[in-house]
Amino acid sequence: MQVHYGFESYKNIKNPIVTVGTFDGVHFGHQKIIQRLQKIAKKNNGESVLLTFDPHPRKILLKDQGLNLIHTINEKINILENLGLDHLVIYPFTLEFSKFSAKRYIDELLIQKLGTHTLVIGYDHHFGNDREGNIDLLKKHEKSNPFYLEEIKAHEIEEIKISSTKVRSAIEKGNIHLVNDYCGHFYEFSGEVVRGNGIGKTIGTPTANIKLNSNEKIIPLDGVYAVICQIKDANYKGIMNIGFKPTVDEGQKRTVEIHLFDYEKDIYGQDLRTKVIERIRDEVKFNSLKELKSQILKDNEKAKIILESFWLNYIPLVRHH
Repeated sequence: MQVHYGFESYKNIKNPIVTVGTFDGVHFGHQKIIQRLQKIAKKNNGESVLLTFDPHPRKILLKDQGLNLIHTINEKINILENLGLDHLVIYPFTLEFSKFSAKRYIDELLIQKLGTHTLVIGYDHHFGNDREGNIDLLKKHEKSNPFYLEEIKAHEIEEIKISSTKVRSAIEKGNIHLVNDYCGHFYEFSGEVVRGNGIGKTIGTPTANIKLNSNEKIIPLDGVYAVICQIKDANYKGIMNIGFKPTVDEGQKRTVEIHLFDYEKDIYGQDLRTKVIERIRDEVKFNSLKELKSQILKDNEKAKIILESFWLNYIPLVRHH
């Protein structure tokens, strides 16, 4: 897959079969659209193209700092690459661009810059200033536009019963099984390992404190999770706690901490890419460190059982270490 930041490198694309959208989560609904792109591209000896935007339009239009994105742009790139998309065009979403009329959007973006052969969009897709452009407008001018139009009808999307809103809701509730089922890939995030208060070492469970790479990304409900972490090119089993550590820290700050099984190297300053496999339990305030330590041992054993099953069933997705 070729990634284009703007249109400077976007040249000599053969019969571009285009769709447009934020594709946050790249769930099965999005994947169905990409499959349609690829099918049409094959039929027309063309290339599949997704035009997406960065930053997310909501950040510009609504000044929304709490975006709760399912994926960062880099995570989205990795997932789309695995789906076999030919071209990803990342276009900067600005206030000026948001004021494009529907006609200017079609003329400058779809025709002049993308050179669209076929446009594939959903029945509810809107574009242009005040969302004036839609499938009905495109149909009205279909004969005068130099590209073909392929509509993904309501029943085709609704039968999948998946949306980015549903995925976000499942993440917020900690329903990781449902999130992973909706998307066909594991929910993940990345962050730098930073120094914490060191309490984990004193109870025999040293943890890596994670400073997330993006504050716009949605993080699952507080609790304990089984995870797979990638450090450089190797993957390791681990257990993660998200929350306020009420037993030891009296809930001053929400943290993400990960204990890696059978790993003792110093990883401060390194980037940790984490796949969240399964939720184990809620975060709980214990009466003593002794009670906490006892529960951690139980959690670790449960996580190891979960991850052993994962390791056996998803070998193609991770490298065993």
